Amino acid sequence: PNHNISAYYYYYCKGTTREAMSVVKTIRLRVAAGAAKPGPAIGQALGPLGVNMAEFCKQFNERTTDMYEKETPVGVSLTAMADRSFSFVVRSPPTTHLIKLAAGIQKGPTSPNPDRPVGFITPEMVYEIAKVKQKDDMRWHLPLEGIARSVIGTAKSMGVQVREAQEDDK
Repeated sequence: PNHNISAYYYYYCKGTTREAMSVVKTIRLRVAAGAAKPGPAIGQALGPLGVNMAEFCKQFNERTTDMYEKETPVGVSLTAMADRSFSFVVRSPPTTHLIKLAAGIQKGPTSPNPDRPVGFITPEMVYEIAKVKQKDDMRWHLPLEGIARSVIGTAKSMGVQVREAQEDDK
């Protein structure tokens, strides 16, 4: 017998045929956690796919309320199906957002200068940010050190310096 795993999955696990579950498109969005509203920002992305905006917002808000603080921007990968159903994966907040929170700054400089950093973060903060980023689906296999190096590079490009905590920060 032909053991087609994907056909088995669609038939037995999803309860429908493969044709009904064909993917129309996968899109990536950035939405505020726990505060998604059916409006122009989400509507322009979901409308052409035939996805019910109100249903997406309801499910997204339910899923992200306990994950992150309200209004924290998070990445979403939404897959729209031909039968107008959808599924989505919530990703971690952008690295730049986490660095700004850790450094206590509102926004990065217009032109970063290594001689005059706009903020400072400690290696411990870098490690914590890397642990948050490692939880994403696409990064689980990467070593924590590699993710931490990426966080340091992003911090440098934002004008945030990584250094040990000092007693007399001025």
